[in-house]
Amino acid sequence: MNEPQANAEAYLRMYRQMVRIRAFEDNANQLYLSAKMPGLTHMYSGQEAVAVGICEALRITDKITSTHRGHGHCVAKGAAFREMFCELLGREEGYCRGKGGSMHIADQSHGNLGANAIVGGSMGIATGAALSAKHLGTDDVAVCFFGDGATAQGLWYEVMNMAALWKLPVIYACENNGYSEYTRTSEIAAGSLTARAEAFGIEAHRVDGQDVLKVNALAAELVERCRKGEGPFFIELETYRYHGHHVGDINRTYYRSKDEEESWKTSRDPITNFGAWLSEQGIAGADELIAINEAIRKEAEAAVAYALDAPYPAAREVDMHVYAGAA
Repeated sequence: MNEPQANAEAYLRMYRQMVRIRAFEDNANQLYLSAKMPGLTHMYSGQEAVAVGICEALRITDKITSTHRGHGHCVAKGAAFREMFCELLGREEGYCRGKGGSMHIADQSHGNLGANAIVGGSMGIATGAALSAKHLGTDDVAVCFFGDGATAQGLWYEVMNMAALWKLPVIYACENNGYSEYTRTSEIAAGSLTARAEAFGIEAHRVDGQDVLKVNALAAELVERCRKGEGPFFIELETYRYHGHHVGDINRTYYRSKDEEESWKTSRDPITNFGAWLSEQGIAGADELIAINEAIRKEAEAAVAYALDAPYPAAREVDMHVYAGAA
């Protein structure tokens, strides 16, 4: 049996996970546009291969930390549609009982220590999780997802220094989607991002973040090396967000062109390209891929309907779960 066929189950699982992320985001966007979702949210569409490629290399006890653009990481690490939509809509069945919203979803049962609205805010959490794993003598790994804009935060340099000194099992995964909010990364970041990690003696890699196979191959190698005590590592993943900085960023053409967006969507789409590869390898035909997409679409729509009818937290909970040790 050739390599693609031998790994067909894993490849189909990765395809489904990327489709799940896209379906979730499509529905989240519609909830916002129809004024059914409070607050803002930040779409992950276009970056699916990053979250899925890396999380496929992890086990449930490995930890991840996420960002304000965190839905993709949550889904890739095992989060369920119902609980996620309930959280976005402020319902009590959400992962944080509806009190965290889009930017603060955590699911510790799957090793997700939480998304974080503070730019770079989860860097210390992931590094702390890696320190804990080393102290406890496990071989668990922590992955910190963050955007290119977060590399301007001083915290990143502090935790890289500590992680390098103590050889912690942590992978810093920088999702470079080309823009820091409304400004091109090239206009605000001098030099290369990999060089910044290398300055601390950290092995750094750059990979095509639209190719789930390349992302997964590199992640699998680095995760196993972390388990052997060879960490930390840094990965710069070149990717692209299809939407604006947030769902309300509808006039984004003033900082990037429609032609640029269309080029990424038509030639670099991670789901379309991976689906084509699966067909070429004889792993899944067009009809099977269509069936997968349709099933996930229905699952997402059913989860939205459920969340819209779910109850809100009781008013008496307003000061609960605010402080450590509180009920």
